[in-house]
Amino acid sequence: MGVANAASRVEVRDLLYGALVGNTLAALAVAYALLAGISITQPRYALYGLLWIFVGVLVLWKTEPAPADASTRRRAAAVALLYFVALAVAGGVVVTAMRPGAGEFGVRLATLAPGWGPAPVFSSPWAALVLMPARVVGYAALAYLVYATVIDASGAAVSGLVGLFSCVSCSWPILASLLSGVLGGGSAVVAATFDFSYDISTVVFLLTVALLYWRPFVGGHFGQKE
Repeated sequence: MGVANAASRVEVRDLLYGALVGNTLAALAVAYALLAGISITQPRYALYGLLWIFVGVLVLWKTEPAPADASTRRRAAAVALLYFVALAVAGGVVVTAMRPGAGEFGVRLATLAPGWGPAPVFSSPWAALVLMPARVVGYAALAYLVYATVIDASGAAVSGLVGLFSCVSCSWPILASLLSGVLGGGSAVVAATFDFSYDISTVVFLLTVALLYWRPFVGGHFGQKE
């Protein structure tokens, strides 16, 4: 009974903390939209952005990588860092000079939809950083899950399989760009693709989080202690 009561208290506490995070995000989004004078014509985009942040915060809060030696932790951290950089470059957080966004030295604040904005933009002639909150928090959560996965896999080949699958969420912008180049910018298929790119990337993000959270390829999920 004592264990059951303790577990129940933990679940209630987690629900309360989750509700607090959600309510805080909603209040900040409303305040930001009012202060920035943003007219939200597509509410689902704002909802997706807030969902990325909400899920990302929960993942970073609840993730408990398994104990490991220093060498394994360093290897896992290196893989997670490279993965985050790949996500950032493919997902538009890091914009190179070959893509729109890079230009002269400068700092500005992009007033995007709540969740995606406000986004500080640091530009240079070679590259630019577009710090969209949803992308930064979401990619950090995915990278941390990859860190925990590599530790669990302990160098097994399966960790590469999970990492490759999870990279679908960062590869989508590249696939969409390739599709646009092949079919032409005016194609109805391309128009539909970009219309639903946020929908698809959000679904893939959530699916990736779920797979890396429970890790069916590795066995067990983070936070589970043997």
